[in-house]
This record gives sequence, structure tokens and C-alpha cells, in this order.
Amino acid sequence: MSDLFFSEYIEGSSNNKALELYNGTGVAIDLAAESYVVQMYFNGSTNPGLTINLQGMVANDDVFVLAQSSAVPEILAQADQTQGSGWFNGDDAIVLRKGSANGTILDVIGQIGVDPGSEWGSGLTSTQDNTLRRKTTVNAGDTNPSDGFDPSGEWEGFTQDTFNGLGSHTSDPTDPPPPEIIPIYEIQGASHISPFQGQSVITTGIVTAVDSNGFYLQDPQGDNNQTTSDGIFIFTRSLPTVSVGDEVQVAGTVSEFIPGGASTSNLSTTQISGNPTVTILSSGNPLPTATIIGASGRTPPTEIIDNDNFTVFEPNEDGIDFYESLEGMRVQVQDAVAVSPTNRFGEIFTLADQGINATGVSDRGTINISPDDFNPERIQIQIDRDLLPGFSPQVNVGTQLGDITGVVSYNFGNFEVVATEEFTPTPSNLEPEITTLVSTADQITIASFNVLNLDPNDNDGDQDIANGQFDAIATRIVNNLKAPDIIGLQEIQDNDGSLNTTVVDASDTYETLINAILEAGGPRYEFRDIPPEDDQSGGQPGGNIRVGFLFNLNRVDFVEGSLARIEDDNLADGDAFEDSRHSLSATFLFNGQGVTVVNNHLSSKGGSTPLFGQVQPPINGSIEQREAQAQVVNNYVDTILTQDQNANVVVLGDLNEFEFLSPLEILKGGANPVLTNLTETLPENERYSYIFEGNSQSLDHILVSDNLAVSAEYDSVHVNSEFVEQASDHDPLLSRFTLATPEGVFWGTTGADELVGTQADETFYGRAGDDIVAGGLGDDTIFGGDGNDVLRGDNNSRSAGGKIGGDDVIYGGEGSDRIGGKAGND
Repeated sequence: MSDLFFSEYIEGSSNNKALELYNGTGVAIDLAAESYVVQMYFNGSTNPGLTINLQGMVANDDVFVLAQSSAVPEILAQADQTQGSGWFNGDDAIVLRKGSANGTILDVIGQIGVDPGSEWGSGLTSTQDNTLRRKTTVNAGDTNPSDGFDPSGEWEGFTQDTFNGLGSHTSDPTDPPPPEIIPIYEIQGASHISPFQGQSVITTGIVTAVDSNGFYLQDPQGDNNQTTSDGIFIFTRSLPTVSVGDEVQVAGTVSEFIPGGASTSNLSTTQISGNPTVTILSSGNPLPTATIIGASGRTPPTEIIDNDNFTVFEPNEDGIDFYESLEGMRVQVQDAVAVSPTNRFGEIFTLADQGINATGVSDRGTINISPDDFNPERIQIQIDRDLLPGFSPQVNVGTQLGDITGVVSYNFGNFEVVATEEFTPTPSNLEPEITTLVSTADQITIASFNVLNLDPNDNDGDQDIANGQFDAIATRIVNNLKAPDIIGLQEIQDNDGSLNTTVVDASDTYETLINAILEAGGPRYEFRDIPPEDDQSGGQPGGNIRVGFLFNLNRVDFVEGSLARIEDDNLADGDAFEDSRHSLSATFLFNGQGVTVVNNHLSSKGGSTPLFGQVQPPINGSIEQREAQAQVVNNYVDTILTQDQNANVVVLGDLNEFEFLSPLEILKGGANPVLTNLTETLPENERYSYIFEGNSQSLDHILVSDNLAVSAEYDSVHVNSEFVEQASDHDPLLSRFTLATPEGVFWGTTGADELVGTQADETFYGRAGDDIVAGGLGDDTIFGGDGNDVLRGDNNSRSAGGKIGGDDVIYGGEGSDRIGGKAGND
């Protein structure tokens, strides 16, 4: 017996009233220490009119008698405690509690809140003017104070003032029925939340995997119902004492555990917890047959994650329901192929059946998102060192993994198959891409590259020099991007990295990268940036992350005074760039034509909810701020194009958004676009620069004005996202545009040039080096550039005879120049 209960009730004449309590628990009970009370509810009241705190000990298989203090001597002779206040009549409910006046109800005579008139029951088995004794077959009290009360079911009745049985009780209960075993599939139910949540249950099954804080249990037969899982996790808090193959019985409480807490918007996982009691019934049993995920078993949906906000449980239609229906079960992913590299958490995202039935698979083996398809067929394989110690496969995209056996779990916003058996990867032949877009005399190349919190301080928590990040980025710029003429960089940190100091200058960061590019065989680049205000640009605290430019002086000239930080001019609704990176604009000259490049790193997606989370559809974090930033940049571009509709404008960077969502539409110009997103010139399944949780996607973009769009070529150069060995988590982008030198424009090199004009009106750019420029006849404009130049308005050079010149404009530039105007208004 679990606790005390009423064994006799005396409602006699006058004050001849008594209650007898029986202890059949097997141990003596200290009534005061455990705060047992008797309460009397008068005349249908819902509040007790009398509460009596019990005092004394009651031995096992003995009784405790509580009597009215004015009862006859026969009653008082058996009394262990008396109370003189007004007692119950036949229409008053009586309650026995443990744990004080608001404690657990152990037994009830009558029904709280109900006045039956004069009595419950009839004849001798009624509560008025009778003695009632509990039947010997009863071994527990009535714990429900609200249910109907008929004493004839559990009580025997005797005439008024019958006292001869008081002070003893015989209990001869029948053996209790065996505990009800609730199968795991009933506990799981066809839903995300167990129908037994919060209830105590007993279940059985075979142990399929043992973790550090619990184990996975599965019904060996199951119910052959694909909507209900046959497996469940048993949370033991510490290392359990069971082994794989044990048949066990578990008694515990069904709970819904949210990994990381409710603030993560993660789904809950159904568990049995509450210090469960685990009994091993047998060992060495065969494991339940693994459910096949693949063409020969169950195939996940390929498009829909959830389309009904959890109102209908549809595993065949909704990916979120498909994996829930397998939660805790032993499965085998058939003929898996990697669509992501192994990440630092031991996660590998895969497709079953080599991805044959998947949608959005790229030529290189990734699986790309699209507006209505975020790929529920992706299957995360989790390598858990507690289940497979020492097993740590490092794979790239396209690696063949074979059949993978494990148990289905959920963590960090994703369902996962936790591998329980080692597998042997067959490496793919995938190699980092090498672009075919190279610079030519008439073609300029412009790149965008997020370089992942790059800094030269190896004492700030990471070691970008010692770990080879600078060298790896340099190698990719030189060998894979073919040394673009202009590079827009994102995630440049200041000179001391994430140390939280007042340093904002990043010149050492740039120079370290520039020198690494030189050592890798590339050109010497120059850099330009505008340092942010200290700790105002987001990113790692102290890092002062920013965007900046590298450019090759052998190919382009930087227009002095063109570097500008793009500001939000309308602060009425807040600063669009608050706690984020400001965009930078710079203009460069190539073949005498100006090209304005706007470099961006829009706000991150922080605050987004998981694709497989409680919020459906998921929240796209900070999209409103990215929209505002995109509008500011669009306004800036509009200003340029208003002044010159044929202006060459490039907007690039890590925009932290997909090409089909509102920030990119705003940036292009909405209903009247002024920019073309080159991402959209690629086939839909090839549009990616980043892989997140197995989904390849475009966060980085290059957009261009109409004058450049006509000749634009574009390449997302996959050198990072698909590989374990990464220089950054982003792939760089590369664009190429044809900008031939206009007729009448002479463009020197950075060396010593000799430029001789004709009779026409012409423009000369000597650029760096000791140049000799002779304009010739016509109204010429001459820019000497840096160096010790000889600049003449006529065509008298060291190798050309002269004639009378025209009206010339001559700019000497840096250096000791000799300038001759000749005839004309010079």
C-alpha cells in the first residue's frame, strides 16, 4: 500500500463520532513529521470548516483513531487523538491529506462541494447515523475529491453506535493488477507532443544506443504505423547502466524537452525522464530492424517543411512531420552522399540515394535553395564522440558515404541521425574552382570576398597567421580568382583583432594580406578603407569589422577623393547602419572610364528561427534592417545614375540575403530596377556562395548598372564552402566587364611610357612612371600621373617632330615634371 487511508467511520448519536486510519505501507509513520491532516467540509462547502493536524506514530499494520473529545468512553478508550470542535454530520465531506492543509489528498469520504441533503448512500451503508468499515479488499484511498461517492462499493455498514470494531482493521487486499505497459508508439502518438505529456508511464523495449546522459529505446515490433515513432530517448542525467541489446522496462514521466530552451524556438523532443526506474529484463537481444530512409524504404518530402502550422500531422507531405514520426528510432540512410563538408560540430548533411530524387542539386553536388524549397530531404548525420569515440570522418561535398545507421534525434534546430555504426567514406574528386574570367587589355575584373574576421593578431583568440588564413586567402586570390583588378573585402578586422581596445586602424591587416598575395605570386595591391567608430560596426566585440578595397595599380587608378562612407540621411526611423557595417563607395579608372564600386556587408541574420523549429514559417532575422540598408544604397546609386545614366556602377558584397527576397529587390530598384543582380544570371541550382546546414545559398552578390550589364560575365568561384579546408566560410565572387579604351583616349602603364597624339582632340593618362607625352594638334587634355614626366601640348617628343599645338589642358601630377604648352590657350 502506498499510504494511509480511512478504515472506519462512526457517525453515532450525539458526539459519538470517530475516524480510524489504517497503515499498511510496511513502515511506521510519524504523522506530525509528515504533516498529515484531517479536514471536514460542511454542508457542501469547497473550503474546509475544520482542519485537524494529526499527532503521534502509527505502526505498520496498525490503526490510528481520531475521536470527538465528548464521545462515550468506549470510543475514547480506542482514541489516539481527540478534538473537541464541532464535527461532521452525514452530509459533510471528510478528507485525509499528507503535506499540510494543501497537501496531497490520500482519501475522501463524501464529495467536496456537494451537499447530498442528509447522507451519501442508503440504509446501513450511508453516512448518516451509521458505522462504516472499509472492506478488507480495499488497499488504497479515494484520491479524487470531486467524483461521486457511493459507500456501498468499498464500505460495510453497521447500525448506529456500533463501536466494537474500532481500534483494529483487517486488510486482505487482492493482489493488485500488474502495471499497465504503454507501448512507445502510443507514448509518441501521431503528433509532435506526446498525448501522455506529464504523466507517469511504464514501457518496455530494446536499447539501441547509449549516450552519456541516457539511452534510446525502441519497441521491437512496433505498430506498423508510419505516423507514430517506435523509439524514444530515456533521460537518465548521467551515464546509464544499460547496454545496447538489453531489453528493459522503464518507469518514468513523459516530458517534452526543448534543446537550448524555449527562447531558441527549437522543437521539443519526447523523452521519459524524472529519474526513471530502469529494470533490465534480458540482454544480448537483436536490435530492431532499422527503418530505411531512401527509395527502398521511407522517402522524405522534397519541398515542404511545414505548410499548415502544425495543425495537421502529415509525414508524407511535411518534412517536419516526417522526421518527427521517426524520432528516437533506429534508421539507415541509404546510399548517402555529402552535400556539405564536415563542420566543427561533427555534422555532415547528406542526401539519400545519391540525391537522385532530390530537387535543386547543383552540378558540383550541393543542394540549393529556391523561394519555395528549403530542401527537407537534407539529412543531418551527427558524429557523436560518446557513441562513436575516435570516429571523425572529414569529408567534402560529393563524398560517398554508403549506408549510414543511427538513431533519429533533434538538436540545434535540426533533426539528425546520430550515427551508431562507423562507415567508410569514399572521397569525391571535387576540386576548388579556378575561374576562366581573367583580365585583358579591354576587360576589367572585380571581385567580392568575405574573409572571415581577418586580423594579424594571433593573440586575440584566433591565429589567422599561424593557422594559414592569410596565406590561404592570398592563394585563392592569385590562383583561383586570377588576381582581380579590384577586390571588395568584407570582415576585415582592425590591427589587434578582437581584443577590446580603442584601436580601429586596419592597415596592418591589409598589408599582411597584400604581402601574402605578393608571396603567392600575385601583384602588389593598394588598399583603401574608412575605419569605423570603435565598437559600432557589429561583429566580434573589439574587432571593428569593416569593408574595404584592394586594387591593382598596374590595372586601374584610384580616383582620389572618391572614397565615401554611405550614410542614412533619414534618421527619423533610426539609423539603418546602427551596430552594422557602413557601405563604402570608391571610383576607379580603367581605360579612361570611371567605375564606381559600392562595397557592402549588410546586417546578419541573427535572430532567425530554425527551418525545423516551432515558428512556422521561420522568422528571417533582421530583414527589416537589411531592407532599410538596401534602400539607402539604392538611393545612393540613383543619385549617381541621375547625374549620368550611363555610369558604370558595381554594388557588391556580403548582403546576408537570398536573391529572391525583399532586400535584394529593394537594392535593384523595385518595380523600376536600375541594377541587375548577376547572381540571377546563373542557373537556379548554381546560385550559391555559402552552405548553411546543408543548404547551398547566395548571401554574396554583385549587382551592376545597365552600362555594365551588357558585357557582364559572372562566376561564383567555389573554393571554400564545399570543403573542410577553408580560407573563409564564403566563396568569393568574380565579375568581368568589357571597357575598351574610347577613341581619342591614350592610356599609359605604370612604367615609363611615350604617348604621342594626332591632330584630333585627345585625352592622355600617363599614370605612374617617367612618361613622355606629346599631345599633338588639337585641344588635348594630359594627365601626367605620378613620376618625373615630360608633358607637351604639341607633338614634340624625343622621337617626334613638332607642330604648333591647340588649346591644351595639362596636369602634371606627382613628381618633377617638365611641361610645355606651345601655341594655343594652354
